[in-house]
Amino acid sequence: MEKDLSNYRKSYEKNELLLKDVPDNPMELFQKWFYEVDTFFAKDETNAMTISTLGLDGYPKSRVVLLKKYTYEGFIFYTNYLSEKGKAIAQNPNVCLSFFWHGAERQIIIKGKAEKIAPNLSDGYFETRPRGSQLGAIASIQSEIVTSRTFLENKLNALEKEFEGKEIVRPNNWGGYIVKPIEIEFWQGRANRLHDRIRYQLQDDYNWLINRLSP
Repeated sequence: MEKDLSNYRKSYEKNELLLKDVPDNPMELFQKWFYEVDTFFAKDETNAMTISTLGLDGYPKSRVVLLKKYTYEGFIFYTNYLSEKGKAIAQNPNVCLSFFWHGAERQIIIKGKAEKIAPNLSDGYFETRPRGSQLGAIASIQSEIVTSRTFLENKLNALEKEFEGKEIVRPNNWGGYIVKPIEIEFWQGRANRLHDRIRYQLQDDYNWLINRLSP
């Protein structure tokens, strides 16, 4: 099988990112970009992000998860702590997050350390989830081999009967992580492949060093 993709090209010309226009704190620029994409380019899930971890087998692995909250401290998402990504984070908390918003011709790449959030915060978010999602978190032993789709559906049906009329409590192996950034790069597509790349790096005094990178 072979397909030549060398003629796939697109000229990026929707915006610019100049050093004189960026704030001192990258989270302020992230908030601005997120708002703009969510408002003007909301065709897809704006909060969909790729998280890359270093697996127990020594290989990096990337998958898409959903950002559920961001603060000045970092980026929060939820998952099964015993999943493949959870085990990878337990061994090596250094991760990379990335957002690609093709409509706005923008990308953000974030290096940071992931750590579990407080249990009460995970409890609070779990309570807001639809019951089907709550039960799904219990039914799925994430990343483990499963015999069939039918097995999962039968397990969910059994849980629906078991918890009918009852409160569903968050399982201990499910909850949130916060990724605290040490480096954030903002990429704005530009014409002629001369893209704008602005990188923030966290310093020992907790200020951010800001540089423009060559595309």
